[in-house]
Amino acid sequence: MTNPPPLRSWLEMAVGGLSALVFAATMVWPDWIERLVGVEPDAGDGSAEWGWAIAFAVAALLLFADAGRTWWRAARTHSAAK
Repeated sequence: MTNPPPLRSWLEMAVGGLSALVFAATMVWPDWIERLVGVEPDAGDGSAEWGWAIAFAVAALLLFADAGRTWWRAARTHSAAK
């Protein structure tokens, strides 16, 4: 039986999933900031949302990559200890 992945991996995957969800929401609703808070930081053209979406997509990729690396290192350390 193997040990579960570290808590850090789960947290990174959860935040990465949330970031991916925000990116997907921007793909579907390019004006979600206006709908959510009623403020138009970009005069309604969607550029603020796309900026956030790109930032969240990059964050998701980095977090998923780091979670995978952490998970892999934990598995390798666990198998080396046997």
